[in-house]
Amino acid sequence: MFKKILIANRGEIAVRIIAACREMGIATVAVYSDADRTALHVRGSDEAYLIGPAPAVESYLRIDKVLDVAKRSGAEAIHPGYGFLSENATFAQACADAGVKFIGPTPYAIEMMGSKTRARQEMEKAGVPVVPGTSRGIASPEEGEEVAARIGYPVMLKAAAGGGGKGMRLVRSREELRSALESARSEAQRSFGDGEVYIEKAIINPRHIEMQVLADDHGNTVWLGERECSIQRRHQKVLEEAPSPIVDPEIRRRMGEVAVKVAQAAHYTNAGTVEFLVDQQKNFYFLEMNTRLQVEHPVTELTTGLDLVHLQIRIAAGEKLPFTQSDVEIRGHAIECRIYAEDPDNNYFPSPGRITLLLESSGPGIRRDSGMYEGWNVPMDYDPLLAKLIGYGTDRQQAIMRLQRALDEYFVAGIKTNISLFQRILRDVDFQEGKLDTGYLDRLLAKDDLAATSRAPERDIKTLEAIAAIAAGMFAVLDPASPISRNGSTAEPASVLSNWKQKGRSEAQR
Repeated sequence: MFKKILIANRGEIAVRIIAACREMGIATVAVYSDADRTALHVRGSDEAYLIGPAPAVESYLRIDKVLDVAKRSGAEAIHPGYGFLSENATFAQACADAGVKFIGPTPYAIEMMGSKTRARQEMEKAGVPVVPGTSRGIASPEEGEEVAARIGYPVMLKAAAGGGGKGMRLVRSREELRSALESARSEAQRSFGDGEVYIEKAIINPRHIEMQVLADDHGNTVWLGERECSIQRRHQKVLEEAPSPIVDPEIRRRMGEVAVKVAQAAHYTNAGTVEFLVDQQKNFYFLEMNTRLQVEHPVTELTTGLDLVHLQIRIAAGEKLPFTQSDVEIRGHAIECRIYAEDPDNNYFPSPGRITLLLESSGPGIRRDSGMYEGWNVPMDYDPLLAKLIGYGTDRQQAIMRLQRALDEYFVAGIKTNISLFQRILRDVDFQEGKLDTGYLDRLLAKDDLAATSRAPERDIKTLEAIAAIAAGMFAVLDPASPISRNGSTAEPASVLSNWKQKGRSEAQR
């Protein structure tokens, strides 16, 4: 087993990995930028090293600086978390060349699954169901028009090298295709340094469901159940849950077996996630594979009782998986909310600044993975994810109720957060009934905006009524003829006092 691990990340995921290492008796090394000098992961690690200015390209994305710290600190392995260098095949190879173990898959697997077109080609060879479309980039607008006419509109344009909604465009007609293709290529080039764009049949109102897999270096691969990730904003996940409300044991088994087939086709090791699109008839299609630990991994940990970070480290150290597929049991239900420093009332604009007060929820069935603390200055240089709040229960209803209670207890002052968004989601009838797809959140927000507009006159009337009531009260106090003014007291008349208050005052007078 490793004696010292470097965490090439920041925020809540770095804190999470540090905690796992501490539980395993492994020393930790943190890296940080100028903006993160006082960050929680720096304070919680055994050693911490400055690696550059605030911009990630000058610090967290500098392979040479990260490896230099690994060498100076004597770290035997590097855990990349998610984001930054976690799916960078060049970084994984550089770790191998430097004699430092990369806690993740091989550079070959990262590179294969990192290209969406190459991944589609390999999955087609392996007999994995994929969405109808092309398995290579569109060479010209004319080719795009020919393919779209063949598979039928609407179609989706996607960046071959990316994810997170970058370089993605929904095209509903031939007239939209050329301009959409040009803008998708431009965005893909800016985001990933690769302008290759391919085309797929757009599945209307799909669900986004993913399957967690684990594979060791001894040929063992298992699936650990699915996660429902359909609640998205701008193609970015917002809330995830496990298991999915629509997946029954038979679909789960078939989806898990396909996910294992995907991993084996990529010669995959360590933790990974196979993502699927599921249509209204519950047919599922391979979308992509994320070759790292997912943000939403806690819901799988809660519903399986397994620690994925512990297992990642043990697999990287050469150990066999300590269980087989038949040992995996899905129990209970878990829902995760991603708490962001952003303003829901200002189009979710980032909200950096100092956290002046922090009240965190707890209690039965509640888990927090957090990278913030009271007094910390949230930097504006990185993703605004602050923490993850997860509710667990014996069933979905209990998980929802526990999470509702926890969200009501959660309070962050000094900055804006999206906590109110989750309160709206969990109260929504469609969510409570599991009626979800990737367009769910857009519809909910549009519905709430419409309702807010229609209530505006009512709010104005209530505001005027409140002002009138305050004015009347002030007049009563200042008017010499008022009973309150004559008595020189603002005490409540006995008629409006509750029984317990009257009794309490009577006892006090005795």
